[in-house]
Amino acid sequence: MPTSTSPQRLDRSRELARRAPSLPELLIQSDAETAGALWRGLRRFWTGFALPEPVSFALAVSLIWATFYNAEFWRLTVEAMWHGASSIAFLGTLVVVAVTVQATLLLLLPSRWLKAVIGCLFIVAAASSYFCFEYGAILNQDMLRNVVETDAAEVRGLITADFIAHLLVFGVLPALIVFRGRMPRSGWKAQLKRRGAVLAIAWACVVLGVFATSANYAVFFRQHKPIRYTLVPVAPLSSTIALVGANFRHSHDGPLLDPGGAVQRVGVASSRPLLVFLVVGETARAKNFQLGGYDRATNPRLKEIPGLVYFDQATSCGTSTAVSVPCMFSVFGRAHFDLGKSGAYLNLLDTLAGAGVDVEWRDNNAGCKGVCSRAPNTQYGPSTKSAYCVNSYCFDEVMLEDLSQRVDAIRRDTVIVFHQIGSHGPAYSERYPPEFEIFKPVCRSSELQRCTVEEVRNAYDNSIAYTDYVLSRQIEILRQASDRFDTLLLYASDHGESLGEHGVYLHGMPYAFAPEDQKRVPFIMWTSSAFRNRMGVDDRCLHNGSHREVSHDNLYHTLLRVAGLSNQVYDPKLDLLQACRSVASS
Repeated sequence: MPTSTSPQRLDRSRELARRAPSLPELLIQSDAETAGALWRGLRRFWTGFALPEPVSFALAVSLIWATFYNAEFWRLTVEAMWHGASSIAFLGTLVVVAVTVQATLLLLLPSRWLKAVIGCLFIVAAASSYFCFEYGAILNQDMLRNVVETDAAEVRGLITADFIAHLLVFGVLPALIVFRGRMPRSGWKAQLKRRGAVLAIAWACVVLGVFATSANYAVFFRQHKPIRYTLVPVAPLSSTIALVGANFRHSHDGPLLDPGGAVQRVGVASSRPLLVFLVVGETARAKNFQLGGYDRATNPRLKEIPGLVYFDQATSCGTSTAVSVPCMFSVFGRAHFDLGKSGAYLNLLDTLAGAGVDVEWRDNNAGCKGVCSRAPNTQYGPSTKSAYCVNSYCFDEVMLEDLSQRVDAIRRDTVIVFHQIGSHGPAYSERYPPEFEIFKPVCRSSELQRCTVEEVRNAYDNSIAYTDYVLSRQIEILRQASDRFDTLLLYASDHGESLGEHGVYLHGMPYAFAPEDQKRVPFIMWTSSAFRNRMGVDDRCLHNGSHREVSHDNLYHTLLRVAGLSNQVYDPKLDLLQACRSVASS
């Protein structure tokens, strides 16, 4: 049955329709409500919001770190320890261990410090997790020492857009949220009781889990120790504390100790001065040297030079500049070298200078790590006025600009050390002039993961080819000076490099854990005929010995004897010339 509408109801409906907002008005109203809600949210954030009580907060944060910031730790752990379904229990207990350890460290702090420390650790965890995941970094004490001793140019090469984005999202943003939160207040007695109870239960679970999978933990901690240095943020924190403690324990203000004892002069069959160029390479690995059998022409000049010997089985003292450079000039050798104590002892340069040999250090890198602190030294860098200084570093040729004039002024036995920038990564394409871009295409990014394997290899090989050129120029200067001097060049890289093999880039991994690419280094000796006559060595014998195992340990003993010196620690077995000297004299 039809219904009728009264005039009053019809008028009211028309009035409501007239008052109803239009679509544009609805949109404006919606935007205003959204903006208002956003503003209220921002005000609420700025004025603070409630955080969980300290124990729950510490456990939650530790779980977040273990879950979202430790991809590399879990990747390495699974790779090392996965043996099928039987490994699931071990990995599960390891999660409990990681969360409990980090939560325990947090809960040792007073509540009033908790927010500030957790906020800072979010930033530390974000930065650490990036370098662990992207470059395979191991955050042990040596790596932290590299971070402390690095310079601005090296830092700029690692601060990429990806790193900044990662730091903002996973570090700064969580830190801001934590800083703005309000921690509930409670009495210290109640807090102490709750913390003790929760930690007791957590550690009981840890003990039971470790006991139940003890065989796995025995293997994990004995055979895969370096993996623990990728657990963030506890790894960089503990390594920093250990580094500070080591520096404090081994700080030395007294007179330097001389482990070599008194130096004696030994007979030298020459009346002419000795001139030695000792070139400390940077990040060159033996695998990419043509002289050692590499299938690319990375050493086109050196391979044509007579009198050059390439030792193809050479190893470094360390996997980072901070360790290797002091060790190369130390009397102790890799087996007994202690970086923390090295500053208390005289090094090779001190011994040579004390015996009347002129020594000089030229540095186109991040410093001599204390080795040249008592010797004349020159530091090259972006502020150096030279055509070779165009990037964050100078090209290594800058150290040769005035070298011929310097040689002309030499009047007595002299050793000049050249510390190259060489193939320092990740910006390999910045280590050589454009005319040395032989292998193409090249990676021009510091984010090596964005480049192909071939592009990274090409840029790195170009830097090796440039080192080949620089060394050939140094040898030519020595050759031209051979009418006045007995001349020798020694070249050894401080350490090698990983170029993405097994997902690892750059260098600095613990020595026992590091791949061979970071430990196998090029080692070159060039001698003039006058030098061989001076030392009484046979050229053929030197070449025949090029396949023996050598290392940075040989440098101290070889150069000591080259300078016509001996002391109580001189070891003829580590003198590269000794075996061939006996051949020539027999």
